[in-house]
Amino acid sequence: MKSFGPVHTQPPQRANSDMARDFLDLSFRLESGRTLPILTRFDGPITLSVTGRHPAIADRDLAALLDRFRREAHLDIQMAPKGSDASIRVEYLPRATMQAVVPQAACFVTPNATSWADYRASRNTRRADWAALKRRTHLAVFIPADTSPQDIRDCLNEEIAQAMGPVNDLYRLPDSVFNDDNFNSVLTGFDMLMLRVYNSPELANGMTRAEVAARLPAILARLNPAGEKPGTAAPPPSPPGWKYAIEAALGPRGTVRQRNLAARDALRIALDNHLDDARMAFSWYVRARLALPRETETAVTALAEADTIYARLPSTAIHRAHIALQMAAFALSAHQWEVAAKLSDRWLPAARRAQNAALMSSFMMLKSRALDGMGRAAAAKALWLDSLGWARYGFGSDKAVRAQEAEILDLTADRAPAPPAGQGGK
Repeated sequence: MKSFGPVHTQPPQRANSDMARDFLDLSFRLESGRTLPILTRFDGPITLSVTGRHPAIADRDLAALLDRFRREAHLDIQMAPKGSDASIRVEYLPRATMQAVVPQAACFVTPNATSWADYRASRNTRRADWAALKRRTHLAVFIPADTSPQDIRDCLNEEIAQAMGPVNDLYRLPDSVFNDDNFNSVLTGFDMLMLRVYNSPELANGMTRAEVAARLPAILARLNPAGEKPGTAAPPPSPPGWKYAIEAALGPRGTVRQRNLAARDALRIALDNHLDDARMAFSWYVRARLALPRETETAVTALAEADTIYARLPSTAIHRAHIALQMAAFALSAHQWEVAAKLSDRWLPAARRAQNAALMSSFMMLKSRALDGMGRAAAAKALWLDSLGWARYGFGSDKAVRAQEAEILDLTADRAPAPPAGQGGK
């Protein structure tokens, strides 16, 4: 198994006024759309403990993440001494145990819980209600242990960040893990700035949205002077019907036909409501994914539309890399060896910068097959073997790695390709 070194993030590129609006929407709403009456956070140093069986590499990834919180977000967070009470408790569980209770959640954070048993006893009560919270004292993060190292790392990034900061996700954000499109999987420069703002001394438990809004311009000017530039008009809100259609298209339930119809509905709603930002691009991307493998021309057109929109937005290299993976798969299935190899070469660095091992290994496998098609068997074999180390981190088990190998090998069969794994979306 291969793994990554330090994360190198790009500072946020947008204006502070735009990010102030994002901060308020992230901090004073839940994903359900409910509003939060006040800001809540931890007072003082934060401690974290871990329980439950899990892969050893998860501890290394957690240590690196805590170091990032201290360096980039200036948070006072440490591992709790053994046997002591912790502010945040990370508990690893079998996936089946989690999804029997919360079937839609890959992983999640909840307030006022110290264990899985405690959460089950208090769920659906006022004690587990974010809107009833006055301050944060004890939070629990639940993560499936029987998934890939990359999935575990991604859960650690988002859920621990939300334990100490905003708890909402916004589809309109192109440069954040606080976004259910799942393109960004490790905390970005924007995310670390949001955590610094959330825990800045100018803010306090109990502040209302209006009180926080009044302080944000000065806080952002102090923490991000490069963002003091003209902003943009407020984007339209995401219609509930659009969010429902996206979730239905990408979720595990429903027939292929039902999910395809949901993807069409999401795109129609995005167009009708002029969601001319990352949400429009994502709608085209989801339309492409659900069009495969039967509607090849539709899928190619939709991918091109998504890429055109993402190209206009800042910090979207990883989004475009996911699209390029699909285009490389089409090229490979058409025996366009040089095109597939060039797409892999161009976008592999973006996958590496984003620390997406699943995407990296997919590009490497695609290029390996292209090299084989060009008669370069030795180079193809070497690259394929190299890809497996990243596949171990990105996909996990032997079975999952073999399934990904089979998908890539199947691309050269005489039929339209199914979408390779290692991509954004649920």
